[in-house]
Amino acid sequence: MKTQKAYKKLGFTYLETAEIVVALNKLLANYIVHYHKLRTFHWNVEGADFFELHEQFEIEYNKVKEQTDIIAERIRVFGLKPKNTLQQHLKMADITEQEKEVTPMEMVREILHDFGILHDSLLDVLNAALESGDTVSEEITTQFMRRLEKRHWMFTAFSKS
Repeated sequence: MKTQKAYKKLGFTYLETAEIVVALNKLLANYIVHYHKLRTFHWNVEGADFFELHEQFEIEYNKVKEQTDIIAERIRVFGLKPKNTLQQHLKMADITEQEKEVTPMEMVREILHDFGILHDSLLDVLNAALESGDTVSEEITTQFMRRLEKRHWMFTAFSKS
């Protein structure tokens, strides 16, 4: 019977990746709650801006779905498992659910607020990655930030109409 070798991270020790994994799990939690909020807004937006916002919320939640997978797989690269229950995500996230009915403009303002939280969470991952020399997490985070900043600008421009 052949014994399986222990999983080995490429060039990183558990201690070197601990801070990155904590930051990635927090980022994942924020994105999961943000995703749910985007879906809810997509389903419930009404009014003159319905068609535009319905489509934009869909664009966002599809991208966020992709990003959550990238984050979770990055955690797996370090030999750990991402947090995976909704309770864990809600407890860990700084983004909160929207429980009351809101207008389309309030939805946009809420998304812009979430973008700020996501940006801070991305900075936490970026700083942890830079500290340990994790260039892959650095690159992933930078790509996410680039897109987030552009979408922030676009939703901000829309909110001034």
